[in-house]
Amino acid sequence: MPASVQHISSHIVEQLGTATATERPLLVALQGPQGSGKSYLSGLVQSVLSKPPHSLRVAVLSIDDIYHTHADLKLLAENNPRNPLWKGRGQPGTHDVGLGIRVLQALRQNKDAVEIPRFEKSLFHGEGDRLPLDGTGPIIVAPTDVVIMEGWCMGFYPISSSELKQRWNDDWLSQRELLQLSEHITGNLECIQAVNEKLQSYVDLWSFFDVFVQVRQLVHFIGGANLDVISLS
Repeated sequence: MPASVQHISSHIVEQLGTATATERPLLVALQGPQGSGKSYLSGLVQSVLSKPPHSLRVAVLSIDDIYHTHADLKLLAENNPRNPLWKGRGQPGTHDVGLGIRVLQALRQNKDAVEIPRFEKSLFHGEGDRLPLDGTGPIIVAPTDVVIMEGWCMGFYPISSSELKQRWNDDWLSQRELLQLSEHITGNLECIQAVNEKLQSYVDLWSFFDVFVQVRQLVHFIGGANLDVISLS
């Protein structure tokens, strides 16, 4: 078992009192780069917390499952033809934040069974589509003790225009040059500004969470290697 799993699990158990006093689950956001093993890590934490001595009721979901429907993603791309960041899913602006808020509200109330949205990435030749909430999806039965939501942009907040411009002309410029990325891949400054503005609506989503976990180093779970850089708050 990676040491990071025990580290995160212990931190969650320590923070449980902030939620149990109001008889609601502790909501945990787990963020990390794409390919860092967030889903795998979340599953391991769920397994540890569900077993003795903790024996907690733990639910896990992904921000990927609240992507807009295929039709809405296509409309977003068509309405922003010069922004390559919205040609597919993934970036802020491609999620149904309202749906996410409704799901988290229902889970936080801790009274009724809640169907979790599902986004099937294989549909439409890999473009994907969100499946209907028709009772066939995974059901989280109340009450729960811990809810973990994982995703690469969990907890991302918009930054000021001045900071965005400074980063665009400094660190991001050096990275674009190093990786030889052109603007038809990364978008220009206006494209980045548009995505940054979309992050404002995500702030309401982040307000639900009691604990934030950040995986800051990309490693592989092969041969027993561990995630060795974890930030908790």
